[in-house]
Amino acid sequence: MIVDSHVHLDLPQFDADRSEVIRRARDAGVEILLAIAMAGPDRSSVAKTLELADAHDFVFAAVGVHPHDARAADPAYVREIARYFDHPKVVFWGEIGLDYHYRNSPADKQRSAFRSQLRLARERSLPLVIHWRDAWADLLAILKEESGGNRYRGILHNFTGDAEFARMCVELGLLISFSGILTFHGSDQVREAARSLRLDQVLIETDAPYVAPAPHRGRRNEPSYITDVARALAEAMDVAIEDIERNTTRNFPIGDVCEIFLSGTIVSA
Repeated sequence: MIVDSHVHLDLPQFDADRSEVIRRARDAGVEILLAIAMAGPDRSSVAKTLELADAHDFVFAAVGVHPHDARAADPAYVREIARYFDHPKVVFWGEIGLDYHYRNSPADKQRSAFRSQLRLARERSLPLVIHWRDAWADLLAILKEESGGNRYRGILHNFTGDAEFARMCVELGLLISFSGILTFHGSDQVREAARSLRLDQVLIETDAPYVAPAPHRGRRNEPSYITDVARALAEAMDVAIEDIERNTTRNFPIGDVCEIFLSGTIVSA
């Protein structure tokens, strides 16, 4: 059994065969899919993602304003999206964070949206999904400043940093999630970071439809390829793939909530 802790099921890359993609994920042993819903005012995918979550017991949702969309998300808008967390299948706030690589939004707008969402997530005791790219210094500074001395609960998604950055994030309470980038040539730093971590500190994801792992590079990624990510993480950490599958499933921050739905105790809205 495997958890894919980050997938964008709503995107048009899946429009032609979304049902088959989900079926192949189940056939590959995927127990839980965390579908990421972009809540930006200019490109909201929340409604479509929640339709998928309602249709499948094993699909859960994260909602947040991505740093790319922060330019249009003032504090009032960020407070408004908190209403989505009344839905029982919306169980993470994210993905949120900083992206200084593309800078689709000004850095000051990104930092403001990140801080406000961290605070609202803390008010609701929600775990986080955090995105970062070329912004590690500001990301760490904000996380430390907003923590109030407490450890976070959540995921640093699609990790591409070094072992020292991974260590600092783990100290803040975050789980480190690895994607197909682990399989890329030139990703030695990422594999070394994985090697430095314990089994209780890691997760796996596809980030589908992006970053397809070898041997699927150049194709659309999909959740069934999570087994290739698990295999790559097992090789990097020098453990059996079964250890990766078991521990990353156990580490998923809302396993208790998922278990309630998967057992049929609660019927989704």
